[in-house]
Amino acid sequence: MENPYQSPNSNPLSPKIPSSHQDLDIPGLNNAVYPLFVSFKILAFAPQLQITDSAGRSLIYVKQKLFKFKEKVEIFTDNTKTSQIGTIKANKVLDWSARYFFESKNKSEIGSVGRKGMRSLWKASYETFNPGDEIPDYHITEENPASKIFDSLLGEIPIVGMATSYLFNPKYLATHKNDNEGVMRVTKKPALWEGKFQIDKLTETLTPKQELNLIFSFIMLLLLERGRG
Repeated sequence: MENPYQSPNSNPLSPKIPSSHQDLDIPGLNNAVYPLFVSFKILAFAPQLQITDSAGRSLIYVKQKLFKFKEKVEIFTDNTKTSQIGTIKANKVLDWSARYFFESKNKSEIGSVGRKGMRSLWKASYETFNPGDEIPDYHITEENPASKIFDSLLGEIPIVGMATSYLFNPKYLATHKNDNEGVMRVTKKPALWEGKFQIDKLTETLTPKQELNLIFSFIMLLLLERGRG
């Protein structure tokens, strides 16, 4: 059976993970202060997402293009879009099992993420892969799926919808494949006119590239899950 996550020209040998941020050539992330804060503009015609750290610095800005049959997301440092730091590309067209590949601006592989197909209808489930791997290195699962459902359904009701942003806050946890240890979590935060999320790093064992791979995985997760709370 064909592997739905198969990447084109994949290398069976996993490349060595770099040990320093400089190897990634990703400006602004060298000294990021956790937790990170994600701001998602709900009322914008094209979805826009920005990540800042606890020191108030803009680290990542994404403006998703509409009506693209094969997903390609460009990632910048801020909303001026003068400094691109990477891209996210899908390997399939409009497919629940599409896998999204991350590259830095110098075409260096960062990793990839894939949604686990029909399993994600009720409880969001994703798999994150380090460069060259065809077996997932991290699993991302929704910790409280009922919160997302209520947030999505009631959020469309006037006045009532304003309260749901304070009552129902979905959480997504990334765990390591070997020991199920939680390594990173995204939590939706109370907000009225925009989506706000917080990214917490739960371990210091991640290499810079693994850390960035998970951040980009969460970006893609939030873009895909935005219509469901």
